[in-house]
Amino acid sequence: MDFEQIQKHCLSMDGASEETPFGPETLVYKVANKMFALLSFDNDTIKINLKNSPDKNLELRESHDYIIPGYHMNKKHWNTVLVQFNTDFELLRQLILESYLAVLKKKG
Repeated sequence: MDFEQIQKHCLSMDGASEETPFGPETLVYKVANKMFALLSFDNDTIKINLKNSPDKNLELRESHDYIIPGYHMNKKHWNTVLVQFNTDFELLRQLILESYLAVLKKKG
């Protein structure tokens, strides 16, 4: 997946919106006015911060070297996925969906 594909996937979620509250270099995706993803491109690296349960986040970090504690986020609830050649793109799509659903669930 490239930057535009990730961007389109985030926006394909029902009710998702894109904002740039931290400047043009970081795209923030929200649903119900709450963040579910932060997408940035820095030094030829695409990074996306996604929310998940603390246990799942630890499991993901242990299983994938391209998933690290959330950059500038609560590391218990957020991971950063470094999009690179060995990234499992089906997993990335699933993690975006899980982050989106976690935010929706918390809303209700």
